[in-house]
Amino acid sequence: MRYTISRLLQAVLVTLVMSLLLFMLIGLMPGDPVENMLEGNPALTPDTIAQMRSLYGMDQSLFTRYGHWLYSALHGDLGYSSVYFKPVLVVLGPAVIQTAKLLVATEIISIPLAMLLGALAARKPGGWTDSLISLLAFASISLPGFWTSLILIIVFSVKLGWLPASGTPLLADASIGEQLVHLILPVVVLTFFHVGPLVRYVRASMIETLNSDFVRTARAKGLSETTVITRHALRNALIPMVTVLALGFGSLFSGALVVETIFGMLGMGKVIYDAISNIDFNLALVGLLLATIVTLFSSLLADLAYAWLDPRITLK
Repeated sequence: MRYTISRLLQAVLVTLVMSLLLFMLIGLMPGDPVENMLEGNPALTPDTIAQMRSLYGMDQSLFTRYGHWLYSALHGDLGYSSVYFKPVLVVLGPAVIQTAKLLVATEIISIPLAMLLGALAARKPGGWTDSLISLLAFASISLPGFWTSLILIIVFSVKLGWLPASGTPLLADASIGEQLVHLILPVVVLTFFHVGPLVRYVRASMIETLNSDFVRTARAKGLSETTVITRHALRNALIPMVTVLALGFGSLFSGALVVETIFGMLGMGKVIYDAISNIDFNLALVGLLLATIVTLFSSLLADLAYAWLDPRITLK
């Protein structure tokens, strides 16, 4: 509990520092939200433009604007989106839900699949099973995401007509079953690209663990190969995989841009990209900060998982 509280306090400090750095970096970008809004109305007078810049605080220094933003954020006001003309939280809410669906489904499938394939490949390194699984893992790492997404759409949506090409139902009141059907192709693509690196880590760690003394002792006791792998080897081999999962979770949360764009899903990756492209300062800042918080939280969960997987690891 003491370690967890200490890490949470560190996360708060890191979030504050990141908010300042992100605010400064975004503020140094060419253009500003006022210029973006005035592009559609060139007839405005210079006095009106100056008044609007003063209203939005664009005539102040970056540090002054950051102080005003931080004060408002601590009071629950994260500002408005200059593109959607809505509060930032209203825009980010559906995007977080959409991305959460993708992430949860991807992790539920990827983790057991990577454990199974990695363990099978490690049983006989160099065998045909290991070669086939390694080939699939390298294909997962090497193939471009947009190409794989388009191929699946052409085959399963256009040619066969089995699955919808969009990742989001057209109807707002779509049933859970309809939403799951629309998520199949995006989840398959993300799982394919997520499971490859995991399989490689599990395989390498399993090969090292299977050559350990405690595994040889377990085999000498007459335990079956399945028991040796599942009860003794796999748990110790999962520690490197936990690290990869923790590092990859944050990038998946904010970086599934290709999949979200091709399948027409307004997730976090698409929202952050559009906010930066359209100079939507508040939306880009809060979106990137949210991705930072998710990464910090996943890192904390990884540290706690280390101690659960290996009692020899102590948290101080």
